[in-house]
Formats: sequence, structure tokens, C-alpha cells
Amino acid sequence: MSFAHPAPREDLIYLTEGGFETELLYLHGVDLPCFAAFSVLSDKGNRAIFKGIYERVCDVAARHGTGLLLGWIGYRASPDWGAKLGLSPDGLKEATLAAIELLEELRKAYAGQVPDFRISEGVGPRGDAYGTGGAITEAEAEDYHAVQLETVRGKVDVAWAATQNNIPEVIGMARAARALGVPFAVSWSLNSESRLNSGPTLEEAVMRVDAAVPGGVAWHSTNCSHPSEFEPALTPGAWRERLRCIRPNAAAMDKIALCKLGHLEDGDPEELGRQMANVAGRFPWMDIWGGCCGTDHRHLDEIVRQVKAARAPAPLRA
Repeated sequence: MSFAHPAPREDLIYLTEGGFETELLYLHGVDLPCFAAFSVLSDKGNRAIFKGIYERVCDVAARHGTGLLLGWIGYRASPDWGAKLGLSPDGLKEATLAAIELLEELRKAYAGQVPDFRISEGVGPRGDAYGTGGAITEAEAEDYHAVQLETVRGKVDVAWAATQNNIPEVIGMARAARALGVPFAVSWSLNSESRLNSGPTLEEAVMRVDAAVPGGVAWHSTNCSHPSEFEPALTPGAWRERLRCIRPNAAAMDKIALCKLGHLEDGDPEELGRQMANVAGRFPWMDIWGGCCGTDHRHLDEIVRQVKAARAPAPLRA
């Protein structure tokens, strides 16, 4: 098996998972210490629940003929979070690889049912995803995230930094990935003011990282932001062509409040599908679609259905 991030194809879009953490918490009652989904896979029952969530996503892709790009399970699989979970370095590595093994099982099971199936590794921030990212430097981030990237090197198609708010940290991640030869992508999170919590705009974040690590980032994206948050950030300019994916929240709510509700706030799947179709019609190069907090296979089904309709060529007139 050779590993490489999926090259864009005019005839194919890719589907990611939705907000599996909120689905585990609020639909299945699975406790997620430190919001670390990978940590629950050692329990046979929880693993079966987790696999079921992913099978429903795969079924959506098979039904609509899309590719798959799955694998943010390792979002918390870095040293500091592993220590908080009581894992030794070897235990963290073992748990990280167990999550990838689950995805490999799915890739084998859906061979022939989807046109392409790629595996990613979610790389979360060292600190609080909903804060500013702290004072981590580029060099510190390069050393820190190299541990997780080394673990998954040669085992995933792309390492995908998720829910990022700190530009220096992402620069360090990108340098570590480049040094290890791991394909790397970035997903930024935006607040209600359509900016990173650390202050910069999405445009500033994309351009600063690309300038600091030329060729180090395969693509940029957003996640954990509702359309009301990310839409104002899509300011005019060639920089937008670096955006390949949007993974929205289901509801327009404060992120921390959303995580503390105690129940799933899933919004309106059909409306979210329309909003994503609107983005697809304006930015036809975006070809990776998925969801974040509050979304599940229902939202993904609507997003894929409506995005594919928006991307379809207009019928020829007689």
C-alpha cells in the first residue's frame, strides 16, 4: 500500500466523517475523557459503537459514489494529552495505531463499493482548541508534534491538523511533517467574529503558514465553525484557492456551550446541506466535504446530495 494525500479530481468529491465525538457522547452515552475518542477503542462495546458510526458514513459515500477521507480519531493522540489519559509513550503509540487499524478494516470492507478510500490522522493542538493556542513557539511545536507524526508515518495518507487557532504551532507542525515526509493539511477553527481565537483572519493564517513553510501544506480547510462564522472569512483573493474543505458545525452556537449542553444540538441537516451547496457553487475547486460538532450521517447525506447537485454541469439547451 502506497500512501499519498488524494489529488483533486474533477469527477470525484471526498467525504469525511462528521462530529463523531458529539455523537459518541450524546447519542451513545460514551464517556470521552479529554475529548479523546481514540482512548475508548480498547473497550469492545465502544469499539463496536465507533465502527458503526463510521460504517454509516461509508454507506453514505457508497450510496452517492464519493471517495472517503476518514481518520480524525487521533485528534488527542499527542504526548501531553496521552499523559493526561494515563498512557505511557508506548501505550499512546499502541492506541494511536489501533485507531488506524479500525480504519484499515473499513477500507478493506468497502473496497469496490467506493471509488477511493484514504486514511488521515487528526492532529490536534497541544493546548485548548477553543483558546488562543497558548505561547508555544514554532520550534517547540515542531518537536512536540513530531512524536505523533513519527508514529503514523507510512501508515496514513495525510496528517490533518484540526481545530487550529495558533499560527506558530501550525508552522511547527508543517515543518515536522515535511521533515518526516508525511503529507500534511491544516484545518482552522473560526470564532463568532470569523477570526482565529488568537486574532488573525483566515486569510492571514493561510498566507503566513504558506510563506513560512513553502510546499509544506497540501491544503487548508476549516472545521468546528458554523456557516455564520466561516462565511464572512471567505474574503476575495487568490488565497481562497488554497481552501479545499469545510467541515461545519450543525448549529450556530458558541463552541464551548455546544459541548456542555448535555445533549446533541443537530440543527437542520437539509438546511446545512443547502448552505454547503452554496459554498460548492461559488468555490468549485473545493472537493472534500464533511462535518464537525453535532453532525452525523444524516447531515453528511444532505451535504453530499446537495453539493453534488451544485457541482453538476448545467443541462444543454435544445
